[in-house]
Amino acid sequence: MDIPRKSGAKKRKIKRIVYALILVLIVGAITLGVSRLKPAAPSVDDNTTLKDTVKRGNMIVNVHGLGTLVPEEIRYVPAISLGRIEKRLAQPGAQVKADTIILELSNPEIQQAFIDAESQLRAADANLTTLKVQNQKQILDQEATLAQAKSDFNKAKMQFEVNDSLGKQGLKSQLEVQLSKIAADDLESRVALETKRLVSNREEGKAKLAAEDEKVRQLKDAVQLKRKQLDALKVRAGIDGELQTVEVQVGQQVTLGQNLARVANPKRLKAELKISETQTANVQIGQHVSIDTRNGIVQGKVIRIDPHVDSGTRTVDSSIEGDLPKGAVADASVDGTIELARLENILYIGRPVHGQENSTVGLFKIDPDGTGAARVQVKLGRSSVTTIEVLDGLKEGDRVILSDTSQWDNSDRIRLN
Repeated sequence: MDIPRKSGAKKRKIKRIVYALILVLIVGAITLGVSRLKPAAPSVDDNTTLKDTVKRGNMIVNVHGLGTLVPEEIRYVPAISLGRIEKRLAQPGAQVKADTIILELSNPEIQQAFIDAESQLRAADANLTTLKVQNQKQILDQEATLAQAKSDFNKAKMQFEVNDSLGKQGLKSQLEVQLSKIAADDLESRVALETKRLVSNREEGKAKLAAEDEKVRQLKDAVQLKRKQLDALKVRAGIDGELQTVEVQVGQQVTLGQNLARVANPKRLKAELKISETQTANVQIGQHVSIDTRNGIVQGKVIRIDPHVDSGTRTVDSSIEGDLPKGAVADASVDGTIELARLENILYIGRPVHGQENSTVGLFKIDPDGTGAARVQVKLGRSSVTTIEVLDGLKEGDRVILSDTSQWDNSDRIRLN
């Protein structure tokens, strides 16, 4: 009979153990190799991506902003006098002249004050006329008195000369000669006194007339002021243009300085553009602006830059050159593009979604066969509304994806289907 050999069973057992160890090693090696493999590149629908080709040439650097058309000349019509609205003579949209009356107010106190001022002026004028007549009569009387004194003096002087001559001949006594001399001296003194009195009367008359003239002038100014206040009850447009708004209603009481209406010249409009604060650093007065009015594109120039920031934007005013398109009216929305500079012979592409000027971004450069794209670091320079300068990382003719690729930030390659 056959006796089993123990050495054969032992060999088979060892062989099975060896095979098991080899299998474990193979599985471990496969697992390790698979774990070290890079994940497969994600697939992207080629039709859903925005692409562009790097170009070399001239690029216009510009900034864009939304805005509105506003009149260059606007007048807010204030209430110069207190009053009550009696009539409304014009409606918004009406074409008006500077002297067109748009509202009529009433104020009995102003009307009475004007009447009182006129009455006081008439009384002062009458007093001035009376004073002139009185002053003239006083001067004439004084001149007559002076003339009489001069006549008496001349007679006394002649009498003294005759007596003095006769006295020297012994025909008149010395007493009579002295008396005639005293009489002549007295009359000479009287002439001097009456002359001074005439000068004094004239100066006094001048002073009184000047004081009365000043009073009349003040009353004339008062009447003129009251007349202006009375005339201000008829509210005029102030400028030629279009009546845009009327802020009050008939019967309403208005206060001094209250805004009553707004008048603007619709033929002279400008564009007020809201530009991002970060983009206004290179905006300067005089730069060219292209304005889309929705009814046509007009050209203009930057005429003002608001120094203040409001909600992250600054206001840039642009003039409008030439005629406005039909339908372009005040308060209409517009788009404005300001030309900052012209760059010559540079590399540029369309502006990526997350591409900011003077920054480095990762963009997917499309393979020559168009089946995939690899991420490259691209240094960007100055930017425009739709284009941006390429400083490094790309060359002319390269094609890149411009659309948002943030969902593939963890991938260095993508497949294009």
